[in-house]
Formats: sequence, C-alpha cells, structure tokens
Amino acid sequence: MSIFSKIIAGDIPSYKIAEDDNYYAFLDIFPLVEGHTLVVPKKEVDKLFDLDNDTYTGLLLFAKKVAAAIEKAIPCNRVGMTVIGLEVPHAHVHLIPLNGMGDMNFANPKLKFTPEEFQATAEKIKAQL
Repeated sequence: MSIFSKIIAGDIPSYKIAEDDNYYAFLDIFPLVEGHTLVVPKKEVDKLFDLDNDTYTGLLLFAKKVAAAIEKAIPCNRVGMTVIGLEVPHAHVHLIPLNGMGDMNFANPKLKFTPEEFQATAEKIKAQL
C-alpha cells in the first residue's frame, strides 16, 4: 500500500483540499510554494499513463476544479501542473501556484510551514471550491 493510499484511508494525516469517490487532493508537505497541492486517484496505479482512460480523464477534470480554487485562494499568475513523482509508486499530479518559471523547479529548497499555516492554506483553498 502506497503512502498516498494510507493518506486516503486516513491512516496518515493530511491537509485535505477535496475528495470525491475516486480522487483525493491534499497539500504537499514538502511544498515548492504555498498552496502546492497533490491530486491522486484513489485507485492505486504506479504510473499516470497506466491509468484507464476514465480514471485518467476524471483525474484531470478533478484537478481542474482544484486548480481553479487554488488560483482564487493563493496570489499567483496561474497554476501549473506537472507529473514528476518518482518517489511514490502511485499516480499523481502536482498543482503549483506560479508567479515565475522558477516556482516549479523541484531542485529548489522546499518550504517549511507550521501545521497551523498548512491548515490555514488548506482552508483558504477549500473555501473557493
């Protein structure tokens, strides 16, 4: 069972942004910028392009809703999306508020927020859904 499946099951806490029967969105705890969110299918499949077509398109439509909420809640020029996850064998996309190209550089140092700051960010985004 992947760490994302454990988060979805509630075995590991997360700062949940949104959830439906098939997808789950939560703040990345090692964010590049405030509002950096992960969106995952509840179905545990390692690689994004191995998802069946319905799950894949559903994931993108779910991510689109979450991205719109992030863009309203977090000051940014747009929300970027990337698929980079080599460290967790569970398909996912990163939604990252962008003010410049460097905001999506995974070589950048990760930001550190307190639990209260993470929760406040999650609440700001959820309020826009």
